[in-house]
Amino acid sequence: MEKKKFLYEGKAKKIYDTDDVNLCIIEYKNSLTAFNALKKDSIEGKGELNNLISSSLFELLSEKGIPTHFVKRVDNIHQIVKKVSIVPIEVVVRNITTGSLCKRLGVEEGKVLPRPLVELYLKDDALGDPLITEDHALLFGWSTEEQLLKIKEIALKVNSVLSEYFTGLRIILVDFKLEFGVDAEGRLLLADEVSPDTCRFWDRDTKNRLDKDRFRKDLGDVLGAYQEIWRRISSSNEDGAR
Repeated sequence: MEKKKFLYEGKAKKIYDTDDVNLCIIEYKNSLTAFNALKKDSIEGKGELNNLISSSLFELLSEKGIPTHFVKRVDNIHQIVKKVSIVPIEVVVRNITTGSLCKRLGVEEGKVLPRPLVELYLKDDALGDPLITEDHALLFGWSTEEQLLKIKEIALKVNSVLSEYFTGLRIILVDFKLEFGVDAEGRLLLADEVSPDTCRFWDRDTKNRLDKDRFRKDLGDVLGAYQEIWRRISSSNEDGAR
């Protein structure tokens, strides 16, 4: 299957049509952005790592019965995915306090929450992806009630599956962002990517950050952190631990 018409370019990916009307090809870029692209850089090899990591995690989630847009990884930087219409809501699931949550509410960083916190954000870069309520999503037509219930159900299941998986890799899943889309048959699917760009990972023993926070906070060795995530995932796959 080959790339056809260019469809869209985001911060971290390009999307192309294929000869199948229901499938697209995603190309992972080396670009790195933070704070709604106010901070930008490019790191050679980052796109390949995110493609490898996201492909592996989508495969894991599919094995656990979670519906996703992922079809298969083509090569180091390309995936084939199902074409979807994106629901304009980003879902963030938090297990430990950090990032914008601490800044917004004045709570201390590193507090383990008694249960996962699910937040909704409007997917709109021009507005800074503002926090919204379920009523906002329903009253302004950004989602249906059925979609919201399903989105929350899937997000919490993703959290359960990935938290258990990464615990086995000596990694704490701190929080993560998900996006969803609706395919040609009207099915709600997990879309976008699952990677160190969209998740916060802390080493279990050292609390060393193994995600895009290294770029946000100028901690250095961003690529090394992504490589470490992939090293542990690939070692787990080889050992059959998944």
